[in-house]
Amino acid sequence: MWKKIVETTEYINQAYNKQPVIGIVLGTGLGGLVNEINIEKTLDYESIPNFPVSTVESHSGKLIFGELGGKTIVAMQGRFHYYEGYSAEEVTFPIRVMKMLGVKHLLVSNASGGVNPDFEVGEIMLINDHINLFPEHPLRGKNIDELGSRFPDMSAPYDKKMIGLAKEIAAEKGIKVSEGIYAGLTGPALETPAEYNYIRIIGADMVGMSTVPEVIVARHMDIPVFAVSIITDLGVPGKIKKVNVAEIIAVANKQEPKMTAIMKELVSRI
Repeated sequence: MWKKIVETTEYINQAYNKQPVIGIVLGTGLGGLVNEINIEKTLDYESIPNFPVSTVESHSGKLIFGELGGKTIVAMQGRFHYYEGYSAEEVTFPIRVMKMLGVKHLLVSNASGGVNPDFEVGEIMLINDHINLFPEHPLRGKNIDELGSRFPDMSAPYDKKMIGLAKEIAAEKGIKVSEGIYAGLTGPALETPAEYNYIRIIGADMVGMSTVPEVIVARHMDIPVFAVSIITDLGVPGKIKKVNVAEIIAVANKQEPKMTAIMKELVSRI
């Protein structure tokens, strides 16, 4: 994998000659941030050596370079998921490449199902911890010593300073946000009522199908992480109802301007 990371990094460095300092994964609820980026270069995933290709209809497949909030950034417009058939190593490969490009902070977004009875649909959640329920660990296999230690510390997976900044920004803009723990499952099926209950019992506030592998790999490489989620449906007894992907995306899109406002300002203050 190390050779692939180097090869991909060299290709990108030839295509774009600036060093991005912030990496952003534009997951569900953050697609509008693209409109705020002063785009200087766009690479289709298909054109990048060793890059996977997103197979999810709602996820574009572009690596975007430019400026946002006075910072040089690289943004993934569309991420990869374990349920697409990719290995954990493939899912997190772009995060490895971001590190090699010079990224110092990683910002991630997603949509999730809320299992905390205090939450409502549309709530914006700042992730402060996670529970990894994926069957394959992204660090499984031979360790790449050039990137990080064999046994990385995970006592602070989400950066407290960036969480604090985001809370300040949200308060200034009059945007309600909450904090909580995210459980990562494989998907692609949404959870059953019993599974929602199990996830709540083990200590999570929400559940989704991404983010956790990316965060583990980022922390392995000592990249501070900020992650935010939109609660798009509820897995709370008495509030569970049949949902589809279109409804989930609609909720995320409605809250997107708020997410974008927080993220854009956060980038400028890091």
